[in-house]
Amino acid sequence: MNILAGLESFLFIISSVLLFPVVAALVLITCWVVVFFGWFLREYLDRRQGRFVSLERYRTALAKELEATTDRSNLDIALERLLQAAELGLIKSLDKIRFVIRVGPALGLMGTLIPMGISLSAMAQGDMPKMAGSMVTAFTTVVVGLASSVVAYVMSLVKEKWVRADMREMEFMTEGMLRSAGQHREIPREEAADELS
Repeated sequence: MNILAGLESFLFIISSVLLFPVVAALVLITCWVVVFFGWFLREYLDRRQGRFVSLERYRTALAKELEATTDRSNLDIALERLLQAAELGLIKSLDKIRFVIRVGPALGLMGTLIPMGISLSAMAQGDMPKMAGSMVTAFTTVVVGLASSVVAYVMSLVKEKWVRADMREMEFMTEGMLRSAGQHREIPREEAADELS
C-alpha cells in the first residue's frame, strides 16, 4: 500500500509540474493562430484583388529555370523538379496551421484534467479558494484549446482549396512552358491529391 501511495504521489507531482508548460503552450498556440490569421487575411485580400503571390513567384522561378537550362533535352526534368519543389512548399504551408487542429484540443484536455486533480486535492484539504481557482483554469484551458483548433480548422479548409487551385495552375504553366519549348509532359494529377490528404 505504501508503494502504491508513493507512486500515486509521484504521478500527482508530475501532473502538477506539467501544468505550467501546458498553459504556456496554449498561450503560444493562441498567439500563433492570431499571427497565421493575419497572413491568411492578407492572402485572402490579395486573392480578391487578383494577386496570387505563390503563382507569381513560381512564374518567375520558371522563367529563370528556362533561361538557366542550357541542355534543352533535360528541360522537362528540370521543370518537373521545380514544380515538385513548389508543390512541396505549398503543402508545407498547410502544415503550419494543421498541427494546431490536433495539438490544441490535446493541450486543452491536459489543461483541464491537471487543475481538476489539484482542485480535488484542495477540496479534500478544505481550501475552497484554491479549488475555485483551479476549476477556473481547467475550464479556461479547454475553451482556449478548442477555440484555437476550430479557427485553425476553418483556415486550413480554405487554405487547402487555395493550395489545390495553385497547384493546378502551376502544372498548367509548366506544361505551357514545355510546349512552347517543343516538349510535352504528362501531368500526374493523382499525386498532388494524395499529398494533400
